Amino acid sequence: MRVPFYNIKAQYDELQQPMDEAVHQVLSSGQYAMGAHHNSLEKELAELHGVKHGIAVNSGTDALRILLDSAGVGPGDEVVTTAFTFVASVEVIVQTGATPVMVEIDERTFQMDPAAFEKAITKRTKAVMPIHLFGQLAPIREIKAIADRHGITVVEDAAQALASHHEGKYAGSFGIGGGLSFYVTKNLGAAGDGGLILTNDDEVAEKCRSIRVHGMGRERYYYDYVGYTSRMDEIQAAILRVKLTKLAEWNERRQLLAKVYFEELGDSEVDLPEMLPGNNHTYHQFTILSDRRDDLQAFLKSKEVDSMIYYPIPIHFHKPYAHLARRGALPITERVSEQVLSLPIHPHLDEAHIRFAAQSIKEFVSAALV
Repeated sequence: MRVPFYNIKAQYDELQQPMDEAVHQVLSSGQYAMGAHHNSLEKELAELHGVKHGIAVNSGTDALRILLDSAGVGPGDEVVTTAFTFVASVEVIVQTGATPVMVEIDERTFQMDPAAFEKAITKRTKAVMPIHLFGQLAPIREIKAIADRHGITVVEDAAQALASHHEGKYAGSFGIGGGLSFYVTKNLGAAGDGGLILTNDDEVAEKCRSIRVHGMGRERYYYDYVGYTSRMDEIQAAILRVKLTKLAEWNERRQLLAKVYFEELGDSEVDLPEMLPGNNHTYHQFTILSDRRDDLQAFLKSKEVDSMIYYPIPIHFHKPYAHLARRGALPITERVSEQVLSLPIHPHLDEAHIRFAAQSIKEFVSAALV
């Protein structure tokens, strides 16, 4: 049985008519940037997350960079984050001129360890960027409480946390704001790149709206900040609005498939992901741990079961960031990077696909025990 890791085309097949109509409507309107779909998407996603402002931008990376700029992060500052992440989380800090300070994660939730964050605070610590990884929130209340005690700004990397919440309070509403990503593989994916800033802070929102369009202020061709070209294309906004109508259903499907994995693999030798108390989980990824990860991945490939490794190499092992931490400085992060394996869980799979994938894992484990 073939079990694909992604099936982006299946989303289009399900929504072909409304997606085609939305794209045609944009093309025929002649309004290709910051039009009606763009404005409606901002409002709809802000409402979904219970915040006052949604600011659509060109990518999730831009969302984080613009948030850092709006917070005044720059040369001489330190920003605490983690090394078990996609590189964008760290590169945007470096781009501001600030120094990323990478701390440990919890090995079962993959989220920032609040105690490690507090231990890393110095007089130069300007901000902390918790990363809501794989579809659930980091221990954000603990992180926020620590940050508040020390006068530190919280910027949420919510690239993988659309519709994720803790005790009903959603990503992007704990700190000064959060950055969402709509890259094609996300739970809500565009037909290319896209991102959105969420914030309750009126001043932050005003700055972000300006910075995304070259720093232009309320009057055309008058500039208040050094900015970027980071408008979201109207076609992308239209496509995202169509897919948004299915997001809740698709996330429920992911949660159902996750339950099948837990049912099938609960007594296996692999370590299953854990959800923090009070969180929901949208299962952007379903990530297990195995000390024979590479062999397991090869075995699954032989069974035509796809898998992916997020993230095989910690950020501080890469040349541009090697000066930030020595090898061995983050032993949990480094060990997890050698053991993680993400399994197929997209909403266009059947339960039979998930059971086959899980049974293949159990077959591998059983053979290894002989």
